[in-house]
Amino acid sequence: MPGYVVQSEREPWGMQALLFRFVINLAGLFLADVIVPGIEIGDWQSLLAGTAIFAIVNILLRPLATFFAFCLIIFTFGLFVLVINTALLGATAWVAGQLDLAFTIDGFWSAFFGALIISIVSMIASMTVRGRVVR
Repeated sequence: MPGYVVQSEREPWGMQALLFRFVINLAGLFLADVIVPGIEIGDWQSLLAGTAIFAIVNILLRPLATFFAFCLIIFTFGLFVLVINTALLGATAWVAGQLDLAFTIDGFWSAFFGALIISIVSMIASMTVRGRVVR
């Protein structure tokens, strides 16, 4: 169809795609705050700033962590990615703490379950949007 683009063919670093990922991460962090007892996000400003920090941490550190943990990821059939996500969420909380934001994570298990929730939200959103026709 002329004038229509399939979602998977769109620019992955375009403004609309980045905004979509930001909103999905924001929703995931919000749900993690609501569901996981050890995650505390004090106000909406801290949620917005924490989501931005999470995006920056993911852009900068995820490729390095995935590269260096490639063998572990393969050996564990991809489950080690959850440990990487846990570390990235922990790094986000550390940076937020350095900036005096109301964004805290109590320990490894809180970060683990928070990362699991964020991953599930992201996976559901990706499955929902994938293949849809956008004008």
